[in-house]
Amino acid sequence: MQYPKAQMSGLWGKKMSDNTNTTVIDAEHMILGRLSSHVAKRLLAGETIDIINAEKTIISGSKVTTIGEYKDSIQRGSKENGPYYPKRPDMILKRTVRGMLPYKKMRGRDAMARLKTHVSIPSELAAIEAEKPEECKGNRLGTSKYIELGEVSKRLGAKY
Repeated sequence: MQYPKAQMSGLWGKKMSDNTNTTVIDAEHMILGRLSSHVAKRLLAGETIDIINAEKTIISGSKVTTIGEYKDSIQRGSKENGPYYPKRPDMILKRTVRGMLPYKKMRGRDAMARLKTHVSIPSELAAIEAEKPEECKGNRLGTSKYIELGEVSKRLGAKY
C-alpha cells in the first residue's frame, strides 16, 4: 500500500514541519568549541542550521598537543566495538556539536537531524548569505596558537 508523502515524512513517524528556512553559518575562522555551543543552543531552540567551511574552523592551543589528543581519541577502542571517531572536518564538527546536545534523548536526536555540516560551500547554499556569530570569532583568542580543523583532519589521514 502506498502512503502519501505527508504521512511518511519525518523521523520515527513524526511529521516534520514545512519550515524550509535554514540558517547558514560560515565557520571560517570561528573557534570550534564556541561555535559548537552556540549552534547546540540554537538547535535545541528548534532552528535548522547548515554550517559551511567546516575545514576552516580553528582549535585553540598548541598544534602538537591538539593533533596528539585527536590521534589518541581515534586510536582508542577497536574497529569492531568503537568508539568510532571521525577524521573528516565536517564530521568532527558535527561530533563536537553532538557532545553538547542530549543526543540520546528524543529532543537531542531531533536537534541533530536539523544540523548539516559541509566542507567548503555547496552550490545550493552559495546564493544564501551566511552569518558569522560575533561571540565565536577567532579574534577573541588571546594567543596566536591555533590550528585549523582541515589541517588536523589531513594529519589524521582524512581524504576530503
